[in-house]
Amino acid sequence: MPTLGFKPRDFEVFAVEDFGARMELLYRHVRPKLVKLGDELAPELSRKLHLEFFPHVARHARRTVNAPAETWAAFGPSPKGYKRYVYLALCISGAGLHARAVVKTEADHRPEMGAKIMAKAAELAKSFRGTKIAHYEKWDFGSLPAATAAEPAFFESIAQTFAKKTGVLDVGFGWRVTDALRLDREELLDAWSELAPLYRVLRSVS
Repeated sequence: MPTLGFKPRDFEVFAVEDFGARMELLYRHVRPKLVKLGDELAPELSRKLHLEFFPHVARHARRTVNAPAETWAAFGPSPKGYKRYVYLALCISGAGLHARAVVKTEADHRPEMGAKIMAKAAELAKSFRGTKIAHYEKWDFGSLPAATAAEPAFFESIAQTFAKKTGVLDVGFGWRVTDALRLDREELLDAWSELAPLYRVLRSVS
């Protein structure tokens, strides 16, 4: 199974101090790979999860105070955009690669999403079978966030965040750079499959 095609320099870009130089390198080396992977992985993800996905590559990188910290390809239910929906994402940062399920503050039906997760917390925990998942909200971008078991309390805490005006969902799995360089497509698709029960619950009300 082929790897995703990332090279060490793609991760080293995030350590470049000059903002303009970092953005130029992201657009030259990283973004074209995300565009290619988005187009290739969307149909594979659709077949894997039996749902329709459309790829969208971030126009801008997420920033820390001084510089871009990560960028991503998003896979959502609409060809017109992704921020108003729950979506799956392949993210790249200086820490490695990340497979995540995301709901941003711009998403529609967030209160309904929270209520649905709260109602299905025990069922979701059973579906995840003790899998450990990391929270990416407010992480430091420098190292992979710690993972916690996907137990009912984990999903209840997610549901409670949707009661806040600025509450978001950003959870998933990460691979350090050394592992990310060897990560193949099937492993990535399997990671999204692990997130599928949560994604399906959120998508049912989005």
